[in-house]
Amino acid sequence: MYEVAADTIYCHPGTAILKNKLDLQDPDELADFEAEITAQRASEPLPAGRLDDQHYRAIHRHLFQDVCDWAREIRKVRIAKDGNWFCFPENINKQMSVLFVWLAKEKHLKGLGKSAFAKKAAHFLAELNAIHPFREGNGRTQLSFLALLADQAGHPFDMDKLKPEAMLKATIASFDADEGPLIGVISKLIK
Repeated sequence: MYEVAADTIYCHPGTAILKNKLDLQDPDELADFEAEITAQRASEPLPAGRLDDQHYRAIHRHLFQDVCDWAREIRKVRIAKDGNWFCFPENINKQMSVLFVWLAKEKHLKGLGKSAFAKKAAHFLAELNAIHPFREGNGRTQLSFLALLADQAGHPFDMDKLKPEAMLKATIASFDADEGPLIGVISKLIK
């Protein structure tokens, strides 16, 4: 659960429950619905695009279109996890632009060997996670985009090898500037 100061934009009044299209107000029901529907959407073909920030936002929209009206929109509130603040909303667009310009300059990581790809993909994911552009659904969008990026770079992932707990620990470590665990997780996902 995110730490947020008085979120009246995305949450039902007086609660931490996100407003949603089904108007679910039980957190467990919402979590179950969200997990089921986003898994279904993730199994469908992802939107085509240029692997840029607009493409990234389109993937978020694809995954969360059945859950919330604000799918693909950059968040307007400050959020944190375990006391660590993500990029403030007023800086998100600039930081997203900088990151995706870097990715384009890196030719979307094409032409790299496995270890070089894993290292640069880990750096990209660490930066993207620190930005955390959406109010909800950042991790699922990151993973979908990263799998698409890996596929197009010639290093497709075997998602059956994904260990969610290891990915979570690795992204937390990367937030503290240790990208090593994330490199390891990504290396293991490459077929």
